[in-house]
Amino acid sequence: MMAVNANLTSATYLIAAVLFIFSLKGLASPTSARLGNTLGMLGMAIAVMTTFFVGHTLIIPLIAGAIVLGAVVGTLAAKRVQMTKMPELVALMHSFVGLSAVLIAIAAVFNTAEHHSSVQRIELFIGAFIGAITFTASVVAFGKLSGKFGSKPAIFKGQHLLNFVLVLLMLGFGILFYLQSSQSAFLIMCGLALMLGITLIIPIGGADMPVVVSMLNSYSGWAAAGIGFTLNNSVLIIAGACVGASGAILSYIMCKAMNRSIIAVMLGGFGAEAAVEVVSGAQKAVKSGSADDVAFLMANADTVIIVPGYGLAVSRAQHALQELTTRLIEKGVKVKYAIHPVAGRMPGHMNVLLAEADVPYEQVVEMEDVNNEFGQTDVVFVIGANDVVNPAAKKAGSAIYGMPILEAYKAKTVIVNKRSMATGYAGLDNELFYLDKTMMVFGDAKHVVESIVKAIE
Repeated sequence: MMAVNANLTSATYLIAAVLFIFSLKGLASPTSARLGNTLGMLGMAIAVMTTFFVGHTLIIPLIAGAIVLGAVVGTLAAKRVQMTKMPELVALMHSFVGLSAVLIAIAAVFNTAEHHSSVQRIELFIGAFIGAITFTASVVAFGKLSGKFGSKPAIFKGQHLLNFVLVLLMLGFGILFYLQSSQSAFLIMCGLALMLGITLIIPIGGADMPVVVSMLNSYSGWAAAGIGFTLNNSVLIIAGACVGASGAILSYIMCKAMNRSIIAVMLGGFGAEAAVEVVSGAQKAVKSGSADDVAFLMANADTVIIVPGYGLAVSRAQHALQELTTRLIEKGVKVKYAIHPVAGRMPGHMNVLLAEADVPYEQVVEMEDVNNEFGQTDVVFVIGANDVVNPAAKKAGSAIYGMPILEAYKAKTVIVNKRSMATGYAGLDNELFYLDKTMMVFGDAKHVVESIVKAIE
């Protein structure tokens, strides 16, 4: 293909990069998320089209086939994957980015027609090992989130020592590649990094997977940026750096929300030392009620705070919940939605679900703004949430000790809708369910909420 003017190429890449930046800005809020996605897609289209004309010798049929195949798979995934399956889909996508970085680096190393400078060898090393770790770690995260690998931490004696040895060997072969441009050393380094990605993630339990997925998002961005330097592709460097930085910031926010250490997350260590004791709630007595009981309590309350969780997403009850909110407001009840930063299985999960049901944004309140209101609230309706309202976080020695929670236990009356008394991701029994002020309503969230709406009418 004919190469275009270098200045024109730089200009179009700059436009694509600016669109990526505005895309991230748009994705920061549900109100502008659709626009953010559109800008991101437009930027990627410009970047791809520009790459076709930068003067490389391209095998057009192979590239076109890959694009078509990727578009078909992506379209099918977007249409078929439910919102509850989005976290594992995101993890799987991160694995593709990591694998791409590794394959590009290997292709560059084995390209005998090109000599790599010392700086380029460092770039290849960094991009390849981050990409390799991202690939296998993301596959493990996908398996844990989907239940295929089990959500419990896989802990064995000498685990940290093994990780340390793998890191030293990986660095050693990376240095050998840098000094001698050894292709075999580079492949061994990639293999060690692939192993390290597995051993870093297997000791982390399912409850902490949202933080891991966020961190892997950051890793995939840095891997892409590293390969961008190797390919001398400015838009790949900028896009990768944006993804890497935003993923790291999001991971920090989530760690703060869960009282975790960002350093421990990066080293794959948190959650590996604690053995969580699962206590069955079946031996304790709970008070249960019906949809009619809930309707009476809510309709006669002055204030109601709704705490949505993963169960809401599973049952797709957000539209019925919005209808319930409308009914209560018509009766003069003040209604708010309290959102925990890690409610569901990914950051912003609940915000997106509520936005689908056109819940007014002024009704949606974040944890730090709503916690001081629970003490004056008549009724709290916890629908499908568990760990994010568990008072065990206030007790030293608990597996979730120190994790900030929505303080629903302070309300005058607590109503909890769950399918059963099963524990949450942390594997801990929830003391909130056994309080005298708590009433359990068992059943599918959508069916329960629809029954409450009918009872209020």
